[in-house]
Amino acid sequence: MNETDESKSTMKIPECPKIYHILHLDRLHSVVSAGYLWSHAQAISRKAAGTDIGMTDIKNRRLNELTLKSYPGLFVGQCVPFYFCPRSIMLYIFHKRNISGLNYRGGQESIIHLEADLYASIDWAKQNNLRWAFTTSNAGAYTFEDYNDLQELPLINWKAVQATDWRQEEIKRQKQAEFLVENRFSWHLIDRIGVYSTAWRSDVKKVISGIPKCAHRPSVEVRYDWYY
Repeated sequence: MNETDESKSTMKIPECPKIYHILHLDRLHSVVSAGYLWSHAQAISRKAAGTDIGMTDIKNRRLNELTLKSYPGLFVGQCVPFYFCPRSIMLYIFHKRNISGLNYRGGQESIIHLEADLYASIDWAKQNNLRWAFTTSNAGAYTFEDYNDLQELPLINWKAVQATDWRQEEIKRQKQAEFLVENRFSWHLIDRIGVYSTAWRSDVKKVISGIPKCAHRPSVEVRYDWYY
């Protein structure tokens, strides 16, 4: 394979790209009840119930400092974030528990993955006049590139996104590419929920079935390969 072919192979787009949002199980009830995942800014203003996972310094940076070039004035923290893969680097940080700057130290077991289709999500955002974008690296870093045109999807390094060995710094950086939707993301777009164990699957199903008005019930699967 020559250098040009190798470069192209790293940029091959999956036929049906999926996006993944991770959250603590005890926040699921508020998401299902509201019918939406909220951005960090919205979650604060609405006093959303449940454990707020993540790193406070980075969340504050996304909320108060980092804006999107494709939408000047729109802060990253005003968007609902997704990765393009499960088993993210952030999940590894939760798994290790003792990373500096981490407030949540409950491990990965109680973290669930919400999976949705990228193209269906973009269609919904457009129909609801909500801005969307994707990045080619971590949107919590001080430098990242963002785009709002599907023609630019090849700029994501899909090989890095799917990598299980991300010790190389550049792979680590590119694996953290994100999809962002302004303010909210509809619960009905969630197609599948991935959990750590059968016990957690039972707990997720119990939360969803315990909300009578919830007509949308995604499949819930134990996905050991989505965890460390």
